[in-house]
Amino acid sequence: MNWTDHAWESITAIYSDILTMPFIVQLSDGSLPLDKFQFYMQQDAFYLEEFGRVLAFIGAKSADNQQALDYFEFGRNALLVERALHENYFREFGLSPADKSNKIEPTCHHYVHFLKSVAAFECVEVAMAATLPCFWIYKEVGDHIVSTANTQGNPYSKWIETYSGEDFAQGVIKAKNYVDKIAAETTATKREKMRQVFITASQLEYQFWLAAYKRRVW
Repeated sequence: MNWTDHAWESITAIYSDILTMPFIVQLSDGSLPLDKFQFYMQQDAFYLEEFGRVLAFIGAKSADNQQALDYFEFGRNALLVERALHENYFREFGLSPADKSNKIEPTCHHYVHFLKSVAAFECVEVAMAATLPCFWIYKEVGDHIVSTANTQGNPYSKWIETYSGEDFAQGVIKAKNYVDKIAAETTATKREKMRQVFITASQLEYQFWLAAYKRRVW
């Protein structure tokens, strides 16, 4: 069994909670209140800027040239490709990309600083594991929504299409393969640390959506 298989088993309960939380359930059927989605998108814009930098930093720390190039590309996609989705929604729902609510709120702040701290102070294996849930959980949630809900007429269909799309899926597969490869080559102690940060990042994914639903601010 690959490292990623074991890691996913560790977050089974967290992922189940994500699928049944009001934010995801209402996003799926299109009933999510607009103000909650706006809050989420504003905070996610902050998050993606920092996530892209973390991925690029991992690329800079990578000893394998192809891995470095791919993590640079992951970072570029976070900063450019996914931001295009946000800008589309900013226009559609009357948000200002320049404003982004003016400040990063507590849960987003905690998540990005967790990732930046891991990337800065831990080995590259651990940093890669910490970033994987953002790829993987979004793909799984997108696929789940497509398989269980009728998204026709859903105002959030572009979000759903992005994370259930083939391009995003290919990136997730590539990231998982890199993490499995580097996990197989490292020590048991580092693999356990990888697992722990994977769990923490998964918990923060849940908290990020919960914070949007509850509109948690400082």
